[in-house]
Amino acid sequence: MVKEVKNKWNGFSLKPRKEMPEGLWMRCPSCEHMLYKSAVEENLNVCPECNHHFRIDATTRIKYLVDEDSFQQVLGDLTTNDPLGFKFRGTTYKQRIKDDEKKSGAKEAMQIGKAFIKGRGVVLGVMEPNFLMGSMGFVVGEKFCAAVDKAMEDKLPLVVVSCSGGARMHEGVVSLGQMAKTSAALAKLNKAGGLFISVLTDPTTGGVTASFAMLGDVTIAEPGALIGFAGPRTIAETIKVELPDGFQTAEFMLEHGFVDMIVHRKDLRSEIARLIDYCRK
Repeated sequence: MVKEVKNKWNGFSLKPRKEMPEGLWMRCPSCEHMLYKSAVEENLNVCPECNHHFRIDATTRIKYLVDEDSFQQVLGDLTTNDPLGFKFRGTTYKQRIKDDEKKSGAKEAMQIGKAFIKGRGVVLGVMEPNFLMGSMGFVVGEKFCAAVDKAMEDKLPLVVVSCSGGARMHEGVVSLGQMAKTSAALAKLNKAGGLFISVLTDPTTGGVTASFAMLGDVTIAEPGALIGFAGPRTIAETIKVELPDGFQTAEFMLEHGFVDMIVHRKDLRSEIARLIDYCRK
């Protein structure tokens, strides 16, 4: 008699599958590789496969750039008063500010303060892309001008990292006026013999590009950063001309003389420190 062998497979398990933890993986928008998020963060939020520089918030940028615990923020509580009572697409400017403050943890689109970069004292300004896309309104302009004044008062280099969608439409002409005001402040700094290092990250556009971002004594860009005034689509539709490949990238800007150098995020601290030493008067 042949003994019947029971099949040990009892069909598909009805037990719930273990879910993949959220936030473990991320896709690079440039090379489209799936990446461990922790590996990207350890690499200063740069793709280890193609060197795509991911957008980072102002607090993370400051952490990467300055000596540990050396950043002393000023005017951190300065906020806008909604000068136009602006409403847009069923919401108010005041509500949008509340929403973005909650999302970003920042009260405005720029942080300023004193810090050290490899032992060199600086006045630092860093824009916050998660607060109304780093747009420049009254508060950003006032903070920038306060940073310029502090740099002149303490005879320190001014370093500003731009990441912005441009002038803030919610404040209309009040925002546009900051383009002239920040440019005039830099003229004073230049007359006083000060040093302004402008760092352009992705994206740097609109009224910020048309004012202080492009007025650096030395202008640095991160690899692949979008830099321009109007967007490529708007330009193409306006002038009815096919734009060159890579138009408005940092590499295109370097080739055409609009920026002085492109620096990888891991080298930015060292490069800024070297420039400060080289330009010290």
